[in-house]
Amino acid sequence: MTTKRLATVLAVLGGLFLLYIGALFLLAPQTSAEGFGLPTWPQGQGEGFLAVKGMRDIGFGLVILALLLAGQRKALGLAMAAMAVVPASDMVIVLNEGGPAATAYGVHGLTAAAVAVTAGLLLRERPAAA
Repeated sequence: MTTKRLATVLAVLGGLFLLYIGALFLLAPQTSAEGFGLPTWPQGQGEGFLAVKGMRDIGFGLVILALLLAGQRKALGLAMAAMAVVPASDMVIVLNEGGPAATAYGVHGLTAAAVAVTAGLLLRERPAAA
């Protein structure tokens, strides 16, 4: 598999995964929240924050897929490099709030690494010859 194809597969999977996770947080917020890693969650009117998280993920997923479909691979690489901050900060938040280290590193840390690797692969690509 070529590097370009690998970057494309990783970007598509990342975009689709974000759409899926975002939809889960909108449709089943309390159930989805348990896997995030924080020990407590908003209740009552505070549950709107879970919808915010869901829409954040859907928005990021749509940005990834839109840039990929538009053929803007360098812009996608830059966007994904910037987006890697989100799961990395989620990892730090889970750790600071006393959540399980396994979830912090295994879910959020690995996600940050996967996003950063995908960004790196996209940014290393050479422009096509004219």
